[in-house]
Amino acid sequence: MSPRLAKTMELRLPAEPIRPGEKCESISPVRRPSGHAADALSGLPEPRHAIAIGSVLAAMVLVVLNTAVANVALPTIAESLQVTPAMSIWIVTAYQAALLMALLPCAALGESLGYRRVFRWGVALFTGATLFCALAPSLSWLIAARFLQGLGGAAVMALGIALLRLEVPHRQLGAAIGWNALAVGLSSAAGPAIGAAILSMTSWPWLFAAHLPLGVLVLLSTSALADVEGTARRTDLLSVVLNAGAFASLVIAAGLLADRPLLAGALLAISAIQLMLLVRREMPKEAPLIPLDLLRSNSFCVSVIASTCCFAGQTAGMVALPFYLQNGLGQEPLMAGLYMIPWPLTVAIVAPLAGRLADRWSTAWLCSAGGLCLAVGLGAASLWPLKGIPFLLVPFTMLCGLGFGLFNIANNRKMFLSAPIKRSGAAGGMQGTARLLGQTAGAIIMTLLFNLFPTDSAPQIGLGVGAVLTLLAALTSTLQGRRTESTHSEVS
Repeated sequence: MSPRLAKTMELRLPAEPIRPGEKCESISPVRRPSGHAADALSGLPEPRHAIAIGSVLAAMVLVVLNTAVANVALPTIAESLQVTPAMSIWIVTAYQAALLMALLPCAALGESLGYRRVFRWGVALFTGATLFCALAPSLSWLIAARFLQGLGGAAVMALGIALLRLEVPHRQLGAAIGWNALAVGLSSAAGPAIGAAILSMTSWPWLFAAHLPLGVLVLLSTSALADVEGTARRTDLLSVVLNAGAFASLVIAAGLLADRPLLAGALLAISAIQLMLLVRREMPKEAPLIPLDLLRSNSFCVSVIASTCCFAGQTAGMVALPFYLQNGLGQEPLMAGLYMIPWPLTVAIVAPLAGRLADRWSTAWLCSAGGLCLAVGLGAASLWPLKGIPFLLVPFTMLCGLGFGLFNIANNRKMFLSAPIKRSGAAGGMQGTARLLGQTAGAIIMTLLFNLFPTDSAPQIGLGVGAVLTLLAALTSTLQGRRTESTHSEVS
């Protein structure tokens, strides 16, 4: 056989046997990337790979840490810029709207132009927008800068794990997702403390300026990332507009739900109409902006549904806990913040172990166990008679952190391995969209509960609702595990 014919017939085989519930990528002739990208796919332990992985994780830290410190500084920013607290919320809303609007388009651009190029553009835009935040003389300037930050952060969040998938072998993807969760968890836990420390020493613009060196460092390190050619597929601008309009309307409606419910309802209807038009337009395409091709896979679709439910329950719990601590248990804001730390800190501690377990055990059952732990923790926090002793909440919040770490890492691994490697960008965009949709739903649920029930009882009800939603995520994963095991037995 000639070398040319042998190269043409080269097959991509899985790096390890596929376990029940995981989808094997199609065995078909492929063009293997050359140079560093080829080495990355083989998972060789080169120093350049370590720098590349560090670049992705540092970018995640940059985005998450910046968001955490910005949220904790809202009262200070509102006072400094002489605006109402309600107006300052738009600093967060603009960022979340930009994220949701741009996640799927950034994923599509990454597949078209190359993951590294779009990821680098995202880091550059985020860093430049951070400088604009630090220099903002007014609220409108700051809101615009935060919107730009959201656009840049969307590229980082959509393509981060797709790039990690190129840097590690198949059998270590769970561990890589665990590293990512460790970085996110530590950033989330440290963000409020870092923000408070900066505000105690200087003014709020330094919250953003302090991140500029890290942004520049990440930008320089992106040259080590695997450079795989894109598909050069054209992006449908009308689809991008419909996608942006649908998610922008959704986020704005969530913000207006408490004060202007009729307008919020109209915006939700507009969002639904635009989403239906988008689905109809993208349905016939081979690689649609909304990854309908991936959602046709049972494993991928169930992972997305379970992720949305889990993040909705987790967000409801995270929003309810501070109110429960302050209004129900009489804690000062500082102490309430300290009692919140064990949750993200436990996620960070559990993340590396959860990643290793996800590479060895059934991800469907790990998701079920994690969702059940999270549900039990939220339910116990809601129903347990604390008798005025808030310290009793700590073991419950740690159980929540354990459960969320197990669920999120295993579910993300399952979601990405259910997608072909050429659609890793779309999988990352959908994973980020499911997370943000769940978080938005959790916030809306808590808004409705605060409007329907007294302030002292709404947080406990919110914790109970969060427990139900995370239990639903666990049950969904359990059913998926049973279905895939049954299918595997029949095939065997």
